[in-house]
Amino acid sequence: MSDLLTYAYAVVRDTEGLREAIAPLRGVGDAPVGLVTDEGDDRLGLVVSRVPAQDFQEHALKQHLEDLEWLEAVARAHHGIIEALAERTTVLPLRLATVYLDDRRAREVLEAGRTVFAERLARLSEHVEWGVKIYVEPSAVPAAPAVPAGDLPPGRAYLRNRRQQQSVRDTVYQAAQKAAERVETAGRKHASDRVRHRVQQGPLADAAGGGGVAGENVVNDAYLVPLKRCDDFLADVTRAADGLDGVRVEATGPWAPYSFAMPPGESGVAAEGAPP
Repeated sequence: MSDLLTYAYAVVRDTEGLREAIAPLRGVGDAPVGLVTDEGDDRLGLVVSRVPAQDFQEHALKQHLEDLEWLEAVARAHHGIIEALAERTTVLPLRLATVYLDDRRAREVLEAGRTVFAERLARLSEHVEWGVKIYVEPSAVPAAPAVPAGDLPPGRAYLRNRRQQQSVRDTVYQAAQKAAERVETAGRKHASDRVRHRVQQGPLADAAGGGGVAGENVVNDAYLVPLKRCDDFLADVTRAADGLDGVRVEATGPWAPYSFAMPPGESGVAAEGAPP
């Protein structure tokens, strides 16, 4: 077996000037990036680079996935290539660490999936992905005045204040539901598709708040939006929390359509030699 494997980043439309744009790019491990084309359809290309087999064979890869520093470096390089490609052509992002034995095997996969890849690229053409997250922050709602200690026994005053706090939380969650409905309305009006992701918890939620208090993430969706509808979509989404205390809506993007590249249920890391 060769000491190198072929790492695949994305399937693309081979548009004019794409090869020249790819030439200076450096991918995983700072390796040069190239294009493997479908001999039966020269409009399709697979953007690849060569990576050490010792790092990406199945057993080694499982160990590396527990090394957060290594994983972050690979992810940054992977997404950097995809974002650079998305500036020039329609991109079908592949899963992180999709690897093949060599360029010949990569070409075989590209040719075998020709019809599916072409259909997905056509669907994603002139579209971008926007992420929309909704957070609830009950602490941001002005608290009701506490019951004066002299008016009620301590036990009853405590219970009453607890009920007031719970009432605030219930009101905030109801407001978040209203914000979610407004976002969904914007999606139906302007977007072509939506994917629901798991809400973020723990360190992910903290990171989303830029190191501050992010609140509780209750909605984490991705929308596939035509380029010509982005401004209208964002205008409606950013107004979704208007008049709703304790609710925050964040829109991020535009991104290459990561959430819409695969059929439902396909995500994560590809094993060595596996098709995307």
